[in-house]
Amino acid sequence: MTQTQEPARSRTFTWSDPATNAAQVGRRSGIELLRAMIAGELAGPPVMDLIDMGRMEAEEGRVAIELIPQEFHYNPLGTVHGGVISTMLDTAAACAVHTTLPAGVGYTSLDLNVKFLRPVTVDSGTLRCEGTVLQRGRRTALAEARLTDADNRLIAHATSTCLIYPLP
Repeated sequence: MTQTQEPARSRTFTWSDPATNAAQVGRRSGIELLRAMIAGELAGPPVMDLIDMGRMEAEEGRVAIELIPQEFHYNPLGTVHGGVISTMLDTAAACAVHTTLPAGVGYTSLDLNVKFLRPVTVDSGTLRCEGTVLQRGRRTALAEARLTDADNRLIAHATSTCLIYPLP
């Protein structure tokens, strides 16, 4: 991705074909798929390039992602848009659920309940979002995600319910 700041601001980025990863969903377990992305064997999903999410960690039941706030994340108030924050929370919570799924099993988010606690600006430093599975059954899973700033202050919190289903 390239970005300019002065005098006019612009941003350009590229992404890989998402069908490549989608074809792996039924063939690999969730943790195997995420670890392949972390290792660079598979590209990350385009949304990660779109909002410039970076570094990911994954272990069974837990995922962490990072983002450095940029001007292009801002809303009209001059802070990072709640949609960017919600995307990070949704990604961490849902991917934490994904790490617990065997090959041939998929999931989708049923809900996302977000609490915004502090504004975020470029001065907030690197944001870290950690998602954790709280409970997983046969058909649903409950996960939470916590977003902190560079000073480890809680910025936002979310809970998410995911529907678990067999893939065709």
